Amino acid sequence: MTIATAAWPLDWHEDWASYEAKVRDWVQRGIDKGADLLVFPEYGAMELASLGGPEGAADLDRALDEVVAHRPAMDALFEMLAMDTGRHILAPSGPVIEDGRRLNRACLYGPHGLIGHVDKAIMTRFEREIWHVEAGEGLRLFDTALGQIGVLICYDSEFPLLARALCEAGAEILLIPSCTDTLAGYWRVKVGAMARALENQCVTVQSPTVGDALWCPAIDENRGTAAIYGPSDKGWPDNGIVAEGAPDVPGWVVATVDLDKVLESRGNGAVMPFMHWPEQAAQAADVRIFTEAPVPGFAEDRRDS
Repeated sequence: MTIATAAWPLDWHEDWASYEAKVRDWVQRGIDKGADLLVFPEYGAMELASLGGPEGAADLDRALDEVVAHRPAMDALFEMLAMDTGRHILAPSGPVIEDGRRLNRACLYGPHGLIGHVDKAIMTRFEREIWHVEAGEGLRLFDTALGQIGVLICYDSEFPLLARALCEAGAEILLIPSCTDTLAGYWRVKVGAMARALENQCVTVQSPTVGDALWCPAIDENRGTAAIYGPSDKGWPDNGIVAEGAPDVPGWVVATVDLDKVLESRGNGAVMPFMHWPEQAAQAADVRIFTEAPVPGFAEDRRDS
């Protein structure tokens, strides 16, 4: 299948028609590139905060509430586009309020409508300490016509056991929508995405927000590169990078992947970390500590120097 992953700029919109036109244009351009699966980033929905005006967008709580108010319309738009085009689309994640809790939710749509949603599992310090967005409950595996798809939202990709649980359940592709305001944050997610592809011998797909949106403090600066990764194994690129865009440049990054190669790597790779993963437990259970014997006079000599 062909995957298109977005490096998505967060734009100001004076009205809903402006937002809808942008989304429709991006989806069409992804389809024009041959995409079967289109992936949008974490907190890509936050540009809807602009519909509340400058004062509302500049306030963290009011911005979140504005996006929540427009969330049903956004969900309906992406569902309609997936059904009308016959494609699978991971829509931009964004806030929802459920039972009084703020969650960061991404929805996956297919030719027959909504397949399901996933809520971010582990929250960053900003989300938990300042924005008061809470963790979801459990992971989701989507069994689709394209293959078995898992979603790890940004920070979730930095925790190996989450990816492992999804891949043990059958995931062949891990979608990693991200939103990071520093190069360090982007690299943490990138390293996580590449490591998860290596450990689980699968495909990972990173879709970041890019550029400045200084009108909203929740998404004011955005750094990232859209990319598709695989395991560094035979049949895959040596560096594990299937496709990668330019840093901080908006647009689609597109590549065609063969999921039969995931099965081949897991069953007959040059190395087999997916199969050998359980061997860690016995080794990790036996940690022995060895303390170096002091050398008389050595510490004193070092202090003198």
